[in-house]
Amino acid sequence: MRKIVKTSIAAVVIALAGAASASAEPIKVGMAPEPYPPFEAPDASGNWVGWEIDFINALCAEAKLECTLTFTAWDGIIPALTTKKIDVIINSMSITEERKKTIDFSDKYYNTPAAIIGPKDMTFGATPEDLKDKVVGVQVSTIHSAYAKKHFKDAAEIKEYQTQDEANQDLAAGRLDAVQADAIALDAFLKSDQGKQCCDLKGVVAEDVEVMGPGIGVGLRKEDTALKEKINAAIKALRANGTYDEITKKYFDFDIYGS
Repeated sequence: MRKIVKTSIAAVVIALAGAASASAEPIKVGMAPEPYPPFEAPDASGNWVGWEIDFINALCAEAKLECTLTFTAWDGIIPALTTKKIDVIINSMSITEERKKTIDFSDKYYNTPAAIIGPKDMTFGATPEDLKDKVVGVQVSTIHSAYAKKHFKDAAEIKEYQTQDEANQDLAAGRLDAVQADAIALDAFLKSDQGKQCCDLKGVVAEDVEVMGPGIGVGLRKEDTALKEKINAAIKALRANGTYDEITKKYFDFDIYGS
């Protein structure tokens, strides 16, 4: 997945709803303080809302964990986990072999494809041939950056951004020819006033599980096997008891879990 923010505000903590704690200390859930609608974004009152926020609340309640949302810059979120500044990462982080060298993951809790968007007045697709001689924006330190560098570097110029919003803004301003990111996040941009005016979907990129991974999971320390088992059981229960589908229907009219 995505996200990088240079300014760390890891000290900011927002309490999330949860059942009574099964452990002495609350579980610190690491998340980058970057809007990523419809998964997470601050509302008009400054409260963070979205599919992933609802999922965190439901997951912690099902697992009987007391959880606090701890904002941590994306480029430091894995080090924050390994140094025990946070206890888990629930932030649309893709499960990849590279990341698994350092941390462990739960079972996936959603999986969506990557897509390419571009200006409405340009016609092209999502293959290397389609992107030949174009400038493609991606977010740094993401699977999309890795994918673009692997598949598009010989055809297109790859330009990296600190946040997805910056890439989208440059696309709207005409400084990019295309942007690659998660299809759902790009769909949210295309439905915004700015996105409607400038851009449209060009296509979904070809699958590459080696780079993109099998889906999004909860990041954990390798030694926290008991917590991993508890979280996996909770994900399975939310899928079985209908809570997962109930949350998803609030934001999407299609399945985001994947096969």
